[in-house]
Amino acid sequence: MTGRVVHFEIPFDDAERAKAFYREVFSWRLQDMPEWDYVTVSSGPTREDGTATEPGYIGGGMTPRNDINRATVITIDTDDADATLATVAAHGGEVLQEKLPVGDMGFAAYFRDSEGNVVGLWQDAARPST
Repeated sequence: MTGRVVHFEIPFDDAERAKAFYREVFSWRLQDMPEWDYVTVSSGPTREDGTATEPGYIGGGMTPRNDINRATVITIDTDDADATLATVAAHGGEVLQEKLPVGDMGFAAYFRDSEGNVVGLWQDAARPST
């Protein structure tokens, strides 16, 4: 089902400081992904492939603060990121980043909603756009 919040991203100014904070305060498991300048976050129980073992739990990531990721961002699942971005624009939102591949896992995009919030989109690679 699409429309669900499936991911979060927390921006940082200092990666080591941010990782230490969340690891020490919340016991999050963190994994550096230097090829994407990204840190994956497991904030709950997961299987070996990283998928959640408890209903309602979502994982996330940490990324350098930039023009798009200036504050914490939630990411919403979609079957078709291109179509969703078109719908966002038609309803007063602003496309900030068109759909881009994330390795062989899927596609990410970002938009600003009608209230000025930055929101991410995720399209799984198993669901190519039509």
